[in-house]
Amino acid sequence: MFLSGIFSAQAQQKTNLSLKDAIEIALSKSDEVGLAATKTATRNYELSSVKNNQYPDVKLSGQYLRLTNADIKLKSSGESSSDPNAEPAASPKVNQMMLGQASVTMPIFSGFKLKNSIKASESEYKAELANAHYTKEKTAMRVVEYYAELYKAQKSVELYKESLKSGQQRVTDFTAMEKNGIIARNDLLKAQLQVSKFQLSLDDAEKNVRLINYYLITLLKLDPETLIVVSPESISNDLFSFKVQSEAEALQNRKDLEALTHLENASKAEIKVAQSGYYPALSLTGGYVALDLQNVVRVENAMNVGLGLSYNLSSIFKNGKEVKVAKSRAEEVFHQQAILKDNIKVQIMQAKEGYDLSVKQDNVYTEAVAQADENYRIVKDKYDNGLSDTNDLLEADVEDVSAKINQAYAKANVVLKYYEWLEASGQLTQSFNLTQNK
Repeated sequence: MFLSGIFSAQAQQKTNLSLKDAIEIALSKSDEVGLAATKTATRNYELSSVKNNQYPDVKLSGQYLRLTNADIKLKSSGESSSDPNAEPAASPKVNQMMLGQASVTMPIFSGFKLKNSIKASESEYKAELANAHYTKEKTAMRVVEYYAELYKAQKSVELYKESLKSGQQRVTDFTAMEKNGIIARNDLLKAQLQVSKFQLSLDDAEKNVRLINYYLITLLKLDPETLIVVSPESISNDLFSFKVQSEAEALQNRKDLEALTHLENASKAEIKVAQSGYYPALSLTGGYVALDLQNVVRVENAMNVGLGLSYNLSSIFKNGKEVKVAKSRAEEVFHQQAILKDNIKVQIMQAKEGYDLSVKQDNVYTEAVAQADENYRIVKDKYDNGLSDTNDLLEADVEDVSAKINQAYAKANVVLKYYEWLEASGQLTQSFNLTQNK
């Protein structure tokens, strides 16, 4: 099992991938981003389809019919006044008919329904574009979070391995000292117990590395054997020079809010579409007919042109409900927009406070590491001179390790919280200057 673990670790392909490159890959390969792009394309096709309604409808039709030797009698005014005793003329033999038609219909006025339908469709397309951009923001933030968590886990593994190595050396020294009667067996057991705790912590940290790395490479669609190594160099050096905008500017940057704004415009246009039912529809029509009834009649060049007017009288009573539905939907979007604005303001405030706190914690933990190192050095000197016991030594060692882990976490949190602040302000992908957004 030990050897297989070594071979498995060696089989993994370690790679140093910058955060910007990882986000570029995620935006190009993520299924969520691909779905959002497909939805945008669908809306664009729908918009084109609605615009096509502006153009005239041209229809061609032709029929060839076989008849069962129809009995046809032609009557005229002359025939009606003739002698009733006269024998009727022989009926012509008719067993086929050919009919060809062409018609053109051009809408002229439909209560502004077409115009407002196009406006609504354009707004819905713009809303989908904004949603697609917002999906990119969320996907980029997932990559940032995975990078931060992976850095924490990998740093924990590094520190626990160092502590485990020094702890094992201490057990070796204590074992020799216990055999020579220098220390009590209880002190050796305490050192061994500490090694066991370090080993458990190391195993847990390595498990976290494997899980988070798997989440990340799955998102990036990389080879399953890839191990991404995160280091401070993975982060842009000029990260903190990117200025976070004010609350008012952030509200303009947020693509989810922009999407609702476009949906609000679409809902207003839908109200006018519903109100168009109160108006009559006027259209320009034209056509051509050709008819050939065997041995009876032949019609050619029968062209027609005119105006068509239609009005659904029942809409006076029924259309009111449609208008109310459209107005109610517009009101829903209005309330959603107001709720989202308040939520965005809260998110910006939380992100800013979270970043400020992370900076303070980083300063405190940096001082704590120096204090823990010095404390361990002093306790170690006292222990070597018989002025301190094993409990003090092991406790100082644990505090030293904890301080270093907390410092690593704090530095990762500073970066993470700054990116969360950028995301809340709608500037996350913008801060990376990604080619995906150009």
